[in-house]
Amino acid sequence: MVVGTSLTAGLGVTPEEAYPALLQKRIAEAGLPQRVVNAGLSGETSAGARRRLEWLLDRRDVAVLVIETGANDGLRAQDPGATRANVEAMLERAARESPPPRVVLVGMQAPPNYGPDYARGFRALYSELAAKHHAALVPFLLEGVGGVPRLNQADGVHPTPEGHRVMADTVWKVLGPLLQSAQR
Repeated sequence: MVVGTSLTAGLGVTPEEAYPALLQKRIAEAGLPQRVVNAGLSGETSAGARRRLEWLLDRRDVAVLVIETGANDGLRAQDPGATRANVEAMLERAARESPPPRVVLVGMQAPPNYGPDYARGFRALYSELAAKHHAALVPFLLEGVGGVPRLNQADGVHPTPEGHRVMADTVWKVLGPLLQSAQR
């Protein structure tokens, strides 16, 4: 299950072009049995994802949980401490499942216009929480996509289909080996 924002939901692209669907294709090509559930929601903050995760986990068994949240927190200059608390609560909630899913935490960065201290604190929360909770880490979902005009829609925020292919590559570098090791 991939819980996330409009970046995961695939705002502005077809469902088949969004990176979770592209991950499903990779899984099938690798002969793996997992099925991807895209639980992305446009506009969602980490607080919303935290509230929604309880409902999502109560409704299905999840072997691997990919958490992509915080993009809207950063765009709205929300306190990184609040984002950290929400993400940590999500990691703790996942750990209470029986059996707990393997977790991939997808990092995000804040826009530079809020200053270097804000950007540093925001970026650091993902690596720190992944290490603390033994989650796999994708350092930055938009690596190679953010700020590249041809990979983003006219709004400059949401990736094009080509941008989603790059994001799928970025996530697959972490998710693929995790899924492969689960088959052994």
